[in-house]
Amino acid sequence: MPVMGAIFAAIRNKLTATFDPSRLEVEDDSARHHGHAGATPGGESHFNVLIESAAFAGVSRVARQRLVYRALADELAGPVHALSVKALAPGEE
Repeated sequence: MPVMGAIFAAIRNKLTATFDPSRLEVEDDSARHHGHAGATPGGESHFNVLIESAAFAGVSRVARQRLVYRALADELAGPVHALSVKALAPGEE
């Protein structure tokens, strides 16, 4: 199991507390962006998130993204350079 850094843990904890997801996958994708803009030597600058929650039922794709970005505003304002989000309602693929 990969080691969780502080930012990874904050993302996971905030999304869990805000959306009570039935599925949550957080991936630190920073190593793939080594040398790119915003990349930091210690990682935790680029993340992929897949989240499934009843909170997204009946909500547009753009609105779902905005809800996730709002929940992670502190991280996006500082240490996180890039965040890829796939937000689903239960039963969606």
